[in-house]
Amino acid sequence: MSDITSPPIQLDGHKHPTAEQREFDAIQAQHQQMHPPLQNDSHSVILVTASYDNTVRFWEALSGICSRTIQHADSVSNHSVRLYDINSANGNPLAVFGEHTGNVTATGFHSEGRWMFTASEDGHLKIWDTRSGRSPVLTRSFDNGAPINDAVMHANQGELITCDQKGQVKIWDLTAHACTHQLIPDEDTPIRSVSVASDGSMLVAANNKGMCFVWKMSSSSSELVNTEPAHKWQAHNEYILRCVLSPDTKLLATCSADKTIKIWNTQDNFSLVMTLTGHQRWVWDCAFSADSAYLVSSSSDHVARLWELSQGETIRQYNGHNKAAVCVALNDLSVSYG
Repeated sequence: MSDITSPPIQLDGHKHPTAEQREFDAIQAQHQQMHPPLQNDSHSVILVTASYDNTVRFWEALSGICSRTIQHADSVSNHSVRLYDINSANGNPLAVFGEHTGNVTATGFHSEGRWMFTASEDGHLKIWDTRSGRSPVLTRSFDNGAPINDAVMHANQGELITCDQKGQVKIWDLTAHACTHQLIPDEDTPIRSVSVASDGSMLVAANNKGMCFVWKMSSSSSELVNTEPAHKWQAHNEYILRCVLSPDTKLLATCSADKTIKIWNTQDNFSLVMTLTGHQRWVWDCAFSADSAYLVSSSSDHVARLWELSQGETIRQYNGHNKAAVCVALNDLSVSYG
C-alpha cells in the first residue's frame, strides 16, 4: 500500500475524521467535569459514536440501546468545534468556535475544565479559555508548520503532544509558549496517532506504514518531560489509524486499515497479546474502559463493538449508523483500578 503524503488526508475513501466526528470529545469532557461517577449503573456508562452519516449517537453501553442522536446538516463546516450540554434536551450546540482554516482533527480539555485545545490540518494548535462564558476565547495559537493529525495532553496538564503529516511528533510547553521536543522517527512518513501514558511514563506514536514507536518519558508532574527512544516495531502491514494506551498503562491498542485491532503488552516489550477480529472494514478508533478490561471500537462497516479483553470477544454490537463510524468515546469513571 502506498503512503499518503499530502493533505487533505484521504483514507478508505473518506477524509480524516474532522470536527463533525471529533466534537463529541468536547461533549464527553464536559460531562466528566459536571458529573460525579455512579457505581454499576448502566445509565452512568456513556458511550458516544460519530459517523459520516452526520450524526453523533449516544448509547447505553451495556444494553446497546441508542438513547440519543444529534443530527447535523450536510453543510456543517469541518473547520469548527461544537460544544454541547448533554443534559439538555436542546439539540443545538452551546457554542460553535474554532477559527481554523482546515479540518479540525483533535480536541481536548484541561482536567479542571479551565481551557481546551483544538488541532487542525491547517497546522495550528490553539488554546481556548472556557471560563469566559458561552463561547470559548482564543488565548494562544501555535504554528506547527505541517497539518496536524492528532493531539493529546500530557498528564502534567502543562504540555501537549502533536503528530503531523510530515512525520513529526512535537511536545509543546504551554508555560514556555514553545515547542520543546521534536521527534522524527521515520522522516516524511505521516504519523497518524499519538498516545501518552496516564502516569506520564511513555509516549507512543503510530504511522501510515503500520509502525509503532515508543519513547520513555519522565513522569514528574512538576517538570518538563524528557524523552528517550525505547522501542519500535511493525504492528500492522497497513495504515494504523489509532493507537491508545490503557488507563493502567499495561496495554496498547492499535486500530488498522487491515480490519483488526491488536492489543500489546507494554510490560513485556510490547509483545502481542491478542488480535481482535470481527469488523468488516477499516477500524478507525477505539477507547478503553476505565479499568482497562474492555475496549470499544468503531469502523467503516458502520458498527461499533464492545470487546471483553480477557477473552478477546465482542460482547455488544452497536448498530444504527448508515455510514462509516469513525470516532468513539467512553465515559465509565465509576470503575477504579490500582
